[in-house]
Amino acid sequence: MSFIKIHFVPILGIVLFSNYMWAQENLTAYWQPQISLNYKVAKNYSHNFSFANRSYLYQDEDFQFNARQIDISHFSNLKVGDNQSFGLGVQYRFREVFEDGKSNELRFTQQYNIVQKSRSLRFGNRFRAEQRITTSQTIHRFRYRLALDFPLQGVQLDVGESYLIVSTESLLSAAKASKPEYDQRITAHLGWLLSERTKLQVGSEYRFENYAQNTENVLFLLTGLIVSL
Repeated sequence: MSFIKIHFVPILGIVLFSNYMWAQENLTAYWQPQISLNYKVAKNYSHNFSFANRSYLYQDEDFQFNARQIDISHFSNLKVGDNQSFGLGVQYRFREVFEDGKSNELRFTQQYNIVQKSRSLRFGNRFRAEQRITTSQTIHRFRYRLALDFPLQGVQLDVGESYLIVSTESLLSAAKASKPEYDQRITAHLGWLLSERTKLQVGSEYRFENYAQNTENVLFLLTGLIVSL
């Protein structure tokens, strides 16, 4: 019975959150599965490779299932001290093949991350700068994310147990001859530690995009498999 209660509460919260979003006007919804591979090169240096696909589920007040893009990413992370790290990333987004009139994108990322722990709770502060390059323009984006994660059984996460991650992120996008755009993202993930090296996550994310001018409501249904070597 305790197992059911522990898992039912976060799952119910994610479901209710998603149902609320379906009722919003000007809504676009996506499904985004992702596979990530973490590779530790040294004690304080690691690589991350990921492959993600994004498909439309709901657009223009109509349910559909159409591929939108494929993202391939690499990230290098250097740990400094016990709770801080710096990272550099590169991503290529394939968009042209899926939608006419859209451009592929090359993205560079610089990141600083600091983590604080209190018993079973872990707080993460992440600062990012990005350069999103397409054939028509370069967009500079600045991001700050506050995240909280914790195991749902006990103080420490053990194999076979679950965990919850919740986060909120603010974004500012700026480009030449364009007005600045402000976004806000709210995300919730329920995860399971399947083995010492494998995690499975499901969740949802809601985005207020360009809310200072003309708010667009965007809902993501997320699934992820994370493998560490």
